[in-house]
Amino acid sequence: MSQTAPDRRQWVLSVLERYEVPLMRFAARMLGDEESAADAVQHVFLRLCEQSPDELRNRVAPWLFSVCRNKTIDLLRSRGRNMSLAQAETMMSESKEPDPAATAERRELYDRLNLLVDRLPQNQREAVLLWSEGLSYFEIARVVGRSEGATRVMVHRAMKALRASPAVGRLLEGKPADHPAVRRRLEKSPAP
Repeated sequence: MSQTAPDRRQWVLSVLERYEVPLMRFAARMLGDEESAADAVQHVFLRLCEQSPDELRNRVAPWLFSVCRNKTIDLLRSRGRNMSLAQAETMMSESKEPDPAATAERRELYDRLNLLVDRLPQNQREAVLLWSEGLSYFEIARVVGRSEGATRVMVHRAMKALRASPAVGRLLEGKPADHPAVRRRLEKSPAP
C-alpha cells in the first residue's frame, strides 16, 4: 500500500510524539549528555523518514530503539570513553522542589542507583534501560539482538544485583515516596 505524503508525514509525527521522550531518556543515559542524545534521536527520526510504515508494522519501538542504540554505540566509540549514567541523570533531572532536604536525599539515592546501573555489565545495563522505558522482553530482544529468554535472564540478573544494594532497599521502603513508578519497576520481579 502506497502512502501519500501527508499520510506519511502524519505517521512520522505520531511516532515522534510517542517515542521522542523515551528515546531521549535512553540515549542520554547511554551517552551521558543531552546534546549527544539529541543528535542520536535526530538521527533516528531522520532514518524513520526513509522507512515505510508498512515495513515497520508492529515493530516500530524495537526498530527505533535499535537505531538509537546503534547510534549511541557509534558516538561512544568516537569518544573513546563512557560517561557516567549518574552524570546524565543529574543533567536531566534538575527541577524545582519544595523541600530541599527531600530533594537532596532523593538525589543521593538516585545517584547511588544510577551508579549501580552504570556498573552493570553493558548487556545488562542496556536491557535494564530499555526495560525501564517500558519495552517488552520481546522488543528488547529485537533491539539488543538476543533471544527473548536471554533478555529475560539479563534483566532478572541485573535487577537481582540492584535489589541487593542498600540504596535500592531505601528506594523500595518508600524513599522517595513521591516516585511510585520507580518503586513499582524495582519491585517487579522479572522471571528469567
